[in-house]
Amino acid sequence: MMNIPVQARLAIILLAGLGIVIWVLNSQNKDLAEVKRIGFQGSDPPLLMPEDGVVDHRFEFPTAWEMAQIPLATRFDPPMGHLTYKAQAFWEMNEKRGGHHAGDDLNGIGGMNTDLGDPVYAVGDGLVVYAGEPSPAWGNVLIIAHRTPDGRLLHSMYAHLDRMHVPLQALVARAQVIGTNGTANDHYPAHLHFEIRESEHIDIRGGYHANKLNLLDPTAVLEELRGAAPSDHSIASLSLVMRQWKPNWNDLEIEGAEHFLKIQSAD
Repeated sequence: MMNIPVQARLAIILLAGLGIVIWVLNSQNKDLAEVKRIGFQGSDPPLLMPEDGVVDHRFEFPTAWEMAQIPLATRFDPPMGHLTYKAQAFWEMNEKRGGHHAGDDLNGIGGMNTDLGDPVYAVGDGLVVYAGEPSPAWGNVLIIAHRTPDGRLLHSMYAHLDRMHVPLQALVARAQVIGTNGTANDHYPAHLHFEIRESEHIDIRGGYHANKLNLLDPTAVLEELRGAAPSDHSIASLSLVMRQWKPNWNDLEIEGAEHFLKIQSAD
């Protein structure tokens, strides 16, 4: 046997080990490369790190400071009032889309585009943790974080909005106008796609899923946390506090909340 120095033997072993690691990584990357990332409105893509400038929001977690800012929501109200119907309910199977519906599709009673531009309200006191357009088919999307009296952290998601009236990191009050009903860039007739999740991280996936994971039934959650009679739509205390703190704060949204009370009194 050749008399190979110890240093050379170690170098050979290290190079062989490095070759094995590179082979394994290349095999995994090949498998990942074959995964078709079909976007937010399609089937769920695997959880991958951002690539080619595309951000996977499931890697976005709030900072400790943001977590501390999320207010306690002692009561929840519907996002479009009671004069609505469900065009597609939570977890309804949609064979065409190949999965279960992730939320409630809410329409004004006129249907089609008769509710285009109608106000959309925050269902409870919270902090805006996402405001943007994750894809053309989602349109404008807002996600609000709420802390419940029993300690849960819930996210309410409002999708397909025509306009957004609140920015990222805004503190919003229950019944505050946060946007208007839209069509997601004319992909659908006007409606609100509304979801509720129990989550700490930003979670924008497709509109249809095979598994519920952290998704909750929006109607059941609102009924559980309603804390008031169906006809009771008082303005949230938080909105009054913020108005005193900054008199001109979000006048449009406060006026919208007052308008909300007037139209709901006719229920």
